[in-house]
Amino acid sequence: MTASLTIGDVAHRTGTATSALRYWEDLGLIHSERTVGNQRRYERATIRRVSFIRAAQRVGLTLDEIAGALATLPERRTPTARDWARLSKAWRGRLDEQIRRIERLRDQLDSCIGCGCLSLTTCALNNPQDVLAERGPGPVLLEP
Repeated sequence: MTASLTIGDVAHRTGTATSALRYWEDLGLIHSERTVGNQRRYERATIRRVSFIRAAQRVGLTLDEIAGALATLPERRTPTARDWARLSKAWRGRLDEQIRRIERLRDQLDSCIGCGCLSLTTCALNNPQDVLAERGPGPVLLEP
């Protein structure tokens, strides 16, 4: 094995908590070998794989979505620039929808805060007499 990084090394180099690295390893997103003393050792390429995971999380992808994307790579290898381009193209529609939801949330919050009442249960503009309760729980005006 060509592994040479401890979990602390990977955490330091990527700015990721060791607990997250252990969790991601449990999920199969990253992989390590164990020493005779049962310590984790990571290949240097793990740094790039962790960076990929963090970048995907920053744009709002779930760990399940990230795992699905990483599963498309042969032999659990580290994503290349070409892989990232292919995966990000596949995520474009999902990200566009997320942007629309965030913009809708921003716009609704602005109008709510603008009315001054700060209460969706008694708001005369967005929810008079709490009529939105009939549409179900949660932020029904913001749902797609």
